[in-house]
Amino acid sequence: MRLTFLSWLFLAALPFFSCSFGGGITAVIWTDQPEFAFYSEYFNAQQDQYKIKIQYHEFPAQKLTETDAHPDIVIGRRLNSTSTLNYFKPMDAYFNDEAIKQSDFYYKLLSIAKIDEKQYLLPVSFNAPLIIFDRKKSDLLSNLFTVNFSEMKELGIDHNASSRGVYSRMGFSPVWDNNFLFLISVLMNVSFSEANPLKWNLEALDSANDFARQWIIDANRSIQAVEDFSFKYFYNPPPKLLLSGRILFYCLSSNDYFTLGDDLQDSLGFRWLCEEEIVPIDDQSVYLGLTKKGKALNAADAFIAWFFNADTQHNLLEMSRQHRILETSFGICGGFSAMPSVTEKIFPLYYPNLLGHMPPGDFFTPPNRLPADWHILKERIILPYLEENIRKQDDTEIYPLENRISDWMRVNR
Repeated sequence: MRLTFLSWLFLAALPFFSCSFGGGITAVIWTDQPEFAFYSEYFNAQQDQYKIKIQYHEFPAQKLTETDAHPDIVIGRRLNSTSTLNYFKPMDAYFNDEAIKQSDFYYKLLSIAKIDEKQYLLPVSFNAPLIIFDRKKSDLLSNLFTVNFSEMKELGIDHNASSRGVYSRMGFSPVWDNNFLFLISVLMNVSFSEANPLKWNLEALDSANDFARQWIIDANRSIQAVEDFSFKYFYNPPPKLLLSGRILFYCLSSNDYFTLGDDLQDSLGFRWLCEEEIVPIDDQSVYLGLTKKGKALNAADAFIAWFFNADTQHNLLEMSRQHRILETSFGICGGFSAMPSVTEKIFPLYYPNLLGHMPPGDFFTPPNRLPADWHILKERIILPYLEENIRKQDDTEIYPLENRISDWMRVNR
């Protein structure tokens, strides 16, 4: 849904963006974010000194490694691997001349894109997991901002209802979504990070798997009971199950929640999933980098200074609202702005449900630096491994994660 209008806008704008504006006054941006077709059009219309030309690539980081042609700016996901950072130049000069301040950004999002104290990327947007529920049940929760695993489990058990071993209500189960199993591993310090290709804390991974299995036993009795319940009731979408009382909690990414219809958002409350003052930022955060081989430095500088400005982002949100883009694309570039002054002060003007529900900014914690092909490793190996592990019996052998990754590397590298 997010791409529907924006993809149309991007295609409609291609003839305009493909024009040659000439020389160093035109900066080329490679991006996997269709919103930048809209943003760059607005920039081009605001002044007549510089122009931005957009080229859409599904995987711009990979594209950098495959061609000698390089843009001036790259904006997208998966830019923060060590191999990809080699294509970017440090951006500390923006801080030195105070065009942009380090304090303009969420500190942790900024710091993860540093190497040897040099800033190679600037964060653009991010999302984080929300636990959603029927707003009428808000009083059950002990905190206005966050909810942790323990409280979810206890309230979920209280919500359960069964007859003759068959559940008619189930508060929550971690196995409803394998991404929630992944969030358990993140918040239990498994610490996936870039290596050759990946490293993690094996002891923490075993503990996370045990924790998830025990949660299901304590709260749902068995995997089979969960699957029977899911087969019987999950033909309806989770928001409907929440509002009917069939389930108590469901986990959604913030961009999914804030693109639900207004009626659903008004009916559903949310809390940030949080453990020990950590709200985990997802691994799809958008960053901006300035390439070493870029030629239109002045135009690139102008665009970067323009974009990372609170007033600019306020105007972009307003223009997006007027064009009804906010109905299918959340916030700035599909997420919260990486600038706290925008997310905490301006976003509530467009998303009133955020009022009184933002956690402290230093709770937002990005993942470690991850390999360029992390999205493949996660989808094809890690999530299936977690899902398989959650179903194992004591006497069942699970093929180790390190072996699965080694096998994959042999075939794909």
